[in-house]
Amino acid sequence: AAARAEVLERMAEACVRSGRAPDAAVLVAISKTVPVARLRLALAAGHDTLGENRVQEAAAKIPQLAPVTWHLVGHLQKNKAAKAIELFDAIESVDSAALATRLDRLVGERGTRTGGPLPVYLQVNVDADPAKAGFTPDELERELAGVLALPNLEVAGLMTVGFFTGGGEAARPTFARLRELSERLRAADDRLGAGLSMGMTDDFEVAIEEGSTLVRVGRALFGERPAPA
Repeated sequence: AAARAEVLERMAEACVRSGRAPDAAVLVAISKTVPVARLRLALAAGHDTLGENRVQEAAAKIPQLAPVTWHLVGHLQKNKAAKAIELFDAIESVDSAALATRLDRLVGERGTRTGGPLPVYLQVNVDADPAKAGFTPDELERELAGVLALPNLEVAGLMTVGFFTGGGEAARPTFARLRELSERLRAADDRLGAGLSMGMTDDFEVAIEEGSTLVRVGRALFGERPAPA
């Protein structure tokens, strides 16, 4: 509860610094590797939106917890897409037109948890970083109209990942580029949502200053993750 309060306070201050309302950015608590018992405590502390990286891990956790909003924030393999739409309320990591088309077809066949279109964010690799997934800006510009035309998806906005080293300021140019790309694309086609999912534990305040509407925070809430086996 104390960690949540601290993160929310830092988020509110960053929102005010960027000239927005204190609650202009939503906190997605990233719960990968966090056991169900601790997540029950997190829900009791007030968390209402959780994010998972892997479909398989989420499938084991979600049935054991009270209903909250679940976001998939990690890479989605096409063969896990059907299970993902059963589990998640939003998918933040749609990194290709092919994956968007597959999700659209599956939603049309099976529906969503809410009964409406599936909210998605299009992941963009604005830095041309070979370590990151996502559309390049040029690919997104070419493919966007086709993705926006898919009837069973709601394209809520864009998502990106900042640089993994260097702290928050190192990621600022990445976040600024995504915001500028969103503004340019939305000026041409307002079917693209205004959402910007960007910012994690080391850089969420900078991300909010650059326009983030959704931050994905894990370590600042739950502590260090165990080392991989």
